[in-house]
Formats: sequence, C-alpha cells, structure tokens
Amino acid sequence: MGPLSPTRTMRLWGPRSLGVALGVFMTIGFALQFWGGPFQRRLPGLQLRQTWARSPEPDVPSCPPRQRLVFLKTHKSGSSSVLSLLHRYGDRHGLRFALPARYQFGYPRLFQASLVKGYHPQGGGTQPPFHILCHHMRFNLKEVLKVMPSDSFFFSIVRDPAALARSAFSYYKSTSSAFRKAPSLAAFLANPRAFYRPGARGDHYARNLLWFDFGLPFPPEMRTKRGYPHLPKDPNPPELHVLPSGTGPRAHTLHPNTLLHPAPTAVDGHSQLSSPAALDLGSSSFIQWSLAWLDSVFDMVLVAEYFDESLVLLADALCWGLDDVVGFMHNAQAGSQQGRSVVSDGGLSAEDRQLTARARVWNSLDWALYVHFNHSLWARIKQYGQSRLESAVAELRARREALAKHCLVGGEALDPKYITDRRFRPFQFGSSKVLGYVLRSGLSLQDQEECERLATPELQYKDKLDAKQFPPTVSLPLKTSRILSP
Repeated sequence: MGPLSPTRTMRLWGPRSLGVALGVFMTIGFALQFWGGPFQRRLPGLQLRQTWARSPEPDVPSCPPRQRLVFLKTHKSGSSSVLSLLHRYGDRHGLRFALPARYQFGYPRLFQASLVKGYHPQGGGTQPPFHILCHHMRFNLKEVLKVMPSDSFFFSIVRDPAALARSAFSYYKSTSSAFRKAPSLAAFLANPRAFYRPGARGDHYARNLLWFDFGLPFPPEMRTKRGYPHLPKDPNPPELHVLPSGTGPRAHTLHPNTLLHPAPTAVDGHSQLSSPAALDLGSSSFIQWSLAWLDSVFDMVLVAEYFDESLVLLADALCWGLDDVVGFMHNAQAGSQQGRSVVSDGGLSAEDRQLTARARVWNSLDWALYVHFNHSLWARIKQYGQSRLESAVAELRARREALAKHCLVGGEALDPKYITDRRFRPFQFGSSKVLGYVLRSGLSLQDQEECERLATPELQYKDKLDAKQFPPTVSLPLKTSRILSP
C-alpha cells in the first residue's frame, strides 16, 4: 500500500477527525448529506500465508483469512472474473452472500439495504450475518453499512477508460441511446455531444461509468437537473503530470492527446502514474476530495490492465492462498483484451491513438480515478517487492493454465455456439459474443465439482447460491382422513 500519506491515515482517525480533514475540500454538511458521514475503518496489515511465500511457520497460517468482504463490481472492468473467485471461495467455505432478488441491486439507482434478499432492519428479527456483498450496484456507503460491518474488506476494480469505452460501446449499444445513435465508437468520440444527452435512458454507460458506479457525485458545474454529468467544453484540455520510473522528483508533462499507457508487464518495469492532484480539471479540489474519500473507504482497488498482479496482491491483503485467486476469465467478449496488459504505444495505429486520447478526455473523471488507483497499485507493488511479485504471478499463471488444460475442452474459452450445457452458457448481450467454457469428460467427481465452480457463469452461480441460502419450500397437500363407514 506504500507509505501512509495524510490521505491514507484517514482510515485510522475517528469520525470527527476524518470530518475535519475532509472539510478542507468542502463542507461537512455535503459529505454527511451524500455519503452518510465518515466512519472509522481499520487498515489491515499486509501479511502472508500463501504457499509460494516464505513463512517462519509453513504449516501454520500467519494470519486469519479475511471473510467479510464488500466488492464493488464495476462495469466492463474484468469484475465478472473477480466475482467468480468470490462465488467459488464463499461457496467452498460456506459463507453467506448478500444477494439481490434478481441479479443487480436496483442499478442504476443507488444501493439500498432493503434490496438484499433476507435482510431485516434492526428490530425486525434475528438473521445470520452476511459475509460477502459483491453483485452489481451503484455504491452507497450508508446503506452498505446497514448490511455489512464497517471492518469488512472493501475493494473494487478499475480499467483504462479507453479500453472500457471500447467494451461498453459494443456491449451497451442497444441500451445507451447515445451509443445506439452513433455509427461507431470513433464517430461517437469525434463528436460525442451530437449523440450524448445528459439524463437520457442508459447514457450513464456512455460517460464516466466508473465514477458513476462508485456512487460519486459529479462536480457542481457538471450536474444537471436530472443528476447526470454534463461537462462544458474546455478549450484547454487537462494535462497529466507523470513520474516515470527512476526519474526521482522530476516530472514531465504529457498532453492528454498523446497516448499514455502503463508498461506492458510488471516484469519489464512500469511508469508510475501520478495522483490526479496534477490534473487541472477545473474541479480539482472536488475531484481530490472524492478520491481522498475513496481512499478512506476502500482497502484496495485492482487494476484490470494488471489483473494477475492485482490478484496476487489481493490474496496477500486477504491472507488467502494462491489457489483462492486462480480462476478463469468470465464475461469476456470475443476478440477482447480483457485481463491482459495493454500494448505499448508502438503497437497502436494512429487511429487507435486518437481514439484512446479522445476516450480519456471524454471520460476525464474516470481517467482521474484510473490514474489515482494505478499509482496506488504500484505503491503496493513496491512494498510487496517486484521480484517476489513476478514469481507469484508466474506461479498463478502456471496454475491457471494447468487447471484450464485439466478442466476445459480445448483448454480455453469457446464460442457460445459450442456450449450446449445451459449451466455453463453465459448470458449473451450486446453485439459481440460472450465466451464460455465446456468441461472435459471423464473427470473424477471431486475434479468435476471444482471444474464446475471454475466454469460456471455469474448468473447461474448466483442462482446456485440463492437456492443454497434460500432453499425452496415445498408445500405438501393436506392429508384428509378417510371416513370409515361403520
């Protein structure tokens, strides 16, 4: 997690102290109104119990595994693959999920505790505690804390807004009016205001989707009567200050219309992207306040472009074993790069470079989020140790590959036309095919069970957990006594 900055130490302060700190950016009243007030969180220590890490007592876990989890499942960011890990872990350990009645918690409306199946407010009777809250919602801390204890491990995942835009345009083209009217993503980003109307049905998918999912309010000048963002045209687009690895305190400035990617892999090094404190977005204090608030709430935010590295660090933070975070990619579209490191600048065409730059400017709030949490991830990597991380990532990938060869026909995801078993056929939505898995025949009963857990799509797994937690009651017909004649 890196050295504790004043922002990070807000986790350790009491509610009043945290309120004073946040008041530097805006009034306490606004914070209380929108987020239900600050709350005290504990910063967990980074300890290990993984089999690949050195341990003074290999047979005794050095820390208890964290099993109270809140995962904000953001859209089109690799979150379905993380959800699969949580489904499998909770299912194997008999944990209780906070489930929606269907598949989402009233999205795109803010999360409400009343939407959790089996939830009863205080005084409404006793209920077993929930361990994991992880399905799609628009984050609302005040309501989440009615369902989950404040010492739960809060985490989420973000993705480069340019990559997210490509995926969202394909997936939500029939849902977003802005995307539906645009002939292509390039045409949309060339003149987004010709298609985008704040407040139009489904158009939250078309701009700053991550910011929206995190439940953050939009800066005053970006709000509309309907509460959706509308940014004025800026003739002077924001600049991003970047601290390249090994340059010390010196920084150079990149124009947003130039391409900026993290390095291809953790093995080859990285560019440490600065916190968006350097972003002059016209609402920098508001944005910085929002990011500081997220830092005080979320224990960790994964980065999709460094998915495997993020999983290793997640296992470390949760005190889980490596096998607990080894899984298959889910809800990936055919031809997508989900879960893979981004390519270098030289691997993109001039057209792709332009599209990337435009997507980041159009989704400037998401870009600020992404830069901020990319920086946080690399600070955590530095503390964990680069060479140690490389070894762990190699081991994770080797185990995933071995599982794929053992469990799956072809050892990889397949076109849905080959998936005849409805238990493993992912929900098809959008213009691109969503890939899934076919299990090999001849597996042992034990292997069959584990491979099914790995291959089951999120909707079917949610139904399975629902049936497990809320078994259907069978109403038996009343038996009538036969009248015996004398």
